[in-house]
Amino acid sequence: MHLLVDSTGLKLCGASEWLIEEHGARTRRAWRTLHIGMDAETGQIVAATLTKKEVDDGAQVGPLLDQVAASVASFTADGAYDQDGVPAAVAERRPAAAIIVPPRSIAVPSETAETAPTQRDRHLQFIAKHGRAAWQMASGYTIRARAEATIGRFKQVVGNRLRSRTGQCRATEVDVAVHTLNRMLDLGRPISIRIA
Repeated sequence: MHLLVDSTGLKLCGASEWLIEEHGARTRRAWRTLHIGMDAETGQIVAATLTKKEVDDGAQVGPLLDQVAASVASFTADGAYDQDGVPAAVAERRPAAAIIVPPRSIAVPSETAETAPTQRDRHLQFIAKHGRAAWQMASGYTIRARAEATIGRFKQVVGNRLRSRTGQCRATEVDVAVHTLNRMLDLGRPISIRIA
């Protein structure tokens, strides 16, 4: 499986939303971050976590990988995941997985880049030699757009708001939404058979 990871913000709804609509009262808006992991081949969401907005994206790599039962051939995410802890979390859980995360523009190779380059070092070397666009094509990073499409589908079908009031109920709300989207994807995908 090729695992694609992305995150998005979801607004919390409750009494404060009602006050704004009814009385024009202003309150601070509260948000939660939805982190998803999806299978690039099937489009199914195979992992999801809901955290407070302050939680770093890279910190959720481990919990997302823990939810994936299948073997992972590659882990693909955007530049927000270019952190030291991400390769360690992936290597701990899926040592054979390729890590396809674009290095930041200010990234520098590790001290062992010449003698024992890491995957990130090899990405940096390829980008320096061929350019970022060529790296995206060669590494397969371009399939990450599917994760963004899945986030868009989530927000289009389910919405960008959480209506539950407690943390456990919000997690259940997300689980039901993920299950519903996966089921809709199963029902909506045509089964085609090649006739020779």
